[in-house]
Amino acid sequence: RLTRSAVRMTVAMTARVRPIHEFVKSVKHRARGAALYTKVNTLGLRWHHFGVCVYTVAGIIEKEVGMRASDRAYETLLDEIQSGIMPPGAVLGEAEQAARLGVSRTPLREALGRLAADGLVAQQSPRVTVVTDVDADDIRELFEVRRALEETAARLAAARADAAEFAALADEFARAGIDADRERDAYYALIARFDAALDAAVANDYLTGALRTVRTHLVRVRRLARDKPARLAQSVAEHRLIASAIAARDADLAAHATHVHLHNALTNILESLPDPSPGSGAAVPPRRRGPHLQKGRP
Repeated sequence: RLTRSAVRMTVAMTARVRPIHEFVKSVKHRARGAALYTKVNTLGLRWHHFGVCVYTVAGIIEKEVGMRASDRAYETLLDEIQSGIMPPGAVLGEAEQAARLGVSRTPLREALGRLAADGLVAQQSPRVTVVTDVDADDIRELFEVRRALEETAARLAAARADAAEFAALADEFARAGIDADRERDAYYALIARFDAALDAAVANDYLTGALRTVRTHLVRVRRLARDKPARLAQSVAEHRLIASAIAARDADLAAHATHVHLHNALTNILESLPDPSPGSGAAVPPRRRGPHLQKGRP
């Protein structure tokens, strides 16, 4: 990590041996995004007595480091929410989380803003954010979208995929174990590889982008079936059939097998939800819906 003084010294040495216009062009070329480009243009301009121009680019580096800190905070909190470490109702105090994650408040706010846009957290006060709940209605709506997307993806993959790749995945599902925690972790990793292969085979950015949004929420609800060996065994067989159908280029079977898998998964998850117990504690904020998804709105 470079300090401000080191950055200024480095740029000064660069400016001494490079023409001004080339240096400006180089910095502009490397700037990523309009915001950073604007930062470059508004940096202080200092003239050396020999006529060389020294740009103070510490601001650029701080901006890029801040972006990385925001991404790091987002990924950490996302993983904790999806894995259940941060359960519904968990309070994400701004000062506490910034200190815990080792970031300043600005990148933390950016990370919380992304999580709020994902519907994973909700703001209860200017400095307090809470992990949202996932109820039965949320899960049903999620699976309505998931069914439409994944059945379409299965059909497209059957026509476009590398048959050998999905045949190999089907073999891995046939050998997958679910008895030990390590085996279950390996099985979920196999599902992630299957999803990645499906996305690559579909080769449709709009469809795969929508699927990624659904999967962000799906990780949370999928954990509800983690401790049910019978359902996991059924899921292994269902994934094997889907992969085999894609490898055989049977679009109808691939879509139908996906439909059956999602029906069984939804039924199992809804059965796994705990019964609400009124008066058992503070209310957990529901997942925030977009302006066109609010209940009661057209």
